[in-house]
Amino acid sequence: MAELKTKRTEADVHTFINNFADTEQKRKDSFELLALMQDFTGYEPRMWGPSIIGFGSYHYKSDRSRQEGDWPLVGFSPRKAAISLYVYTGSPEHEHLLKDLGKFTMGKACIYVKKLADIDTEALKRLMSATIGFLQSKYGKN
Repeated sequence: MAELKTKRTEADVHTFINNFADTEQKRKDSFELLALMQDFTGYEPRMWGPSIIGFGSYHYKSDRSRQEGDWPLVGFSPRKAAISLYVYTGSPEHEHLLKDLGKFTMGKACIYVKKLADIDTEALKRLMSATIGFLQSKYGKN
């Protein structure tokens, strides 16, 4: 079985944002998201792999394969095309939480936003709360 490549690292989150976010707006939005997610979750931000900032963690075991590992409860990455938000379970019972979020597109496992002003941060908090609750009830608290 292949080992999961994205693991928690000791890299500095602030240095990462300053070096990786490719526009002043993306840097500003990243620092706002950093504060919002840290305040909301109560977890310190940590780097996961070379480009994901995560908050908290859980240990998962796949239902479909033998893969297992650790992953952040919620997180984000200020990627070139958009900010990737890792805040959604993809569970049908949480779909209704997306309707008030604002302007975004969906990927397989994340939500993409061009800028933080495009979304409602209160809706984002509701989405994070549902995601954290779902993951902790399914996998336990770390």
